[in-house]
Amino acid sequence: MAKKRSIGGTAGIFLKESTVLKAAAKVRESGFIKFDAITPYPVHGMEEACGIKRSWIPYVTFTAGCAGLLAALGLVYYTSVIDWPINVGGKPMFSLPAFIPIMFELTVLFAALSSVGALFYICGMPKIDPPVIDKDLTCHKFAIFIPENDVGYNAERVEKLMKDLGADEVKKVAEY
Repeated sequence: MAKKRSIGGTAGIFLKESTVLKAAAKVRESGFIKFDAITPYPVHGMEEACGIKRSWIPYVTFTAGCAGLLAALGLVYYTSVIDWPINVGGKPMFSLPAFIPIMFELTVLFAALSSVGALFYICGMPKIDPPVIDKDLTCHKFAIFIPENDVGYNAERVEKLMKDLGADEVKKVAEY
């Protein structure tokens, strides 16, 4: 993955959850598509307001879980039938019920690790020393950030839009 270049933009700081939710919908209606809503906790309805599509991480998780199941099935078959066949009390060499815990554990392991890896990839993590828009965004403030490379970006237009939407503060961000 190529390193993402940091870009600047404009951020509107809001104090109320309801205000930022309405503002996100209005920003989207204004034609911006690359903007980001930053909240200290999940806000119900924010995905719809920002136009965020459903994540593809569940598909990665399911595929990796199936791969883990098949890997476990192949492992237990190879070890108990081909590599180390031991006849214990006339039982079959490959007894599926005995191997269900191993198959379950590898399914969960593959699914969980691939989900975390996919999340890191989507988020571009780890970010070393990310810029701070406002120190209270993780506490009680909300923000909408519009990057300079968004469609129709104009600093004066964005600043006016944020103020019209009820932003308590508008900040020019050097890089995000």
